[in-house]
Amino acid sequence: MMQAHTTTVTTNDLDQRLILASSSPRRRQLLELIGLPFQVVPPEADEEPLPGEEPISFVQRAARDKAIEVAHRHPGGPVLGADTVVEIDRTILGKPGTPDVAEEMLRTLSGREHLVHTAVALVNDGRCRGIIDTARVRCVDFTEKVISWYVSTGEPIDKAGAYAVQGLGGLLVKSVEGSPYTVIGLPIHRLPELFTAQNLDFWSLLKV
Repeated sequence: MMQAHTTTVTTNDLDQRLILASSSPRRRQLLELIGLPFQVVPPEADEEPLPGEEPISFVQRAARDKAIEVAHRHPGGPVLGADTVVEIDRTILGKPGTPDVAEEMLRTLSGREHLVHTAVALVNDGRCRGIIDTARVRCVDFTEKVISWYVSTGEPIDKAGAYAVQGLGGLLVKSVEGSPYTVIGLPIHRLPELFTAQNLDFWSLLKV
């Protein structure tokens, strides 16, 4: 299993390396996995959908807002922002803050198919470009006992859709159509495309 560690960043520490505008440990782990040097600056952008905002529109806006907000505070180097939402019945399932909300989300997902959208935005030289990737996930049928057990582990709290496919939540997932990294929170297979669009040589940035 990938091990997470926290990178502490101050203004004086920042150089021209990629800045990850995200507080997600899963995204940090994925960038570490592929060997892309980066520093973390948590964004201060609002992550709440606007009234009537469609899931794809919201996730694209959220990723873009994160990247732009951090780029304004730390100009100079490229800034990567990302956001992930779970969509079912054209409705966004956000990040549950309490066990009761997590249980209700899991009941909604039980035995059903849903979509996971992850949007990524990259700011470089004053321009912002983005991509979006979608995976289709089907959950197994789970009982109230399973739901209670999973929520008691604490893993569903603050996870989009109340589960983590890379963790214990993998027990609840029957199939994934698309990239599992999209479900985790960062479609790494789309990063070369995004970096190229911003005139950055992705492959030369990777640590050998």
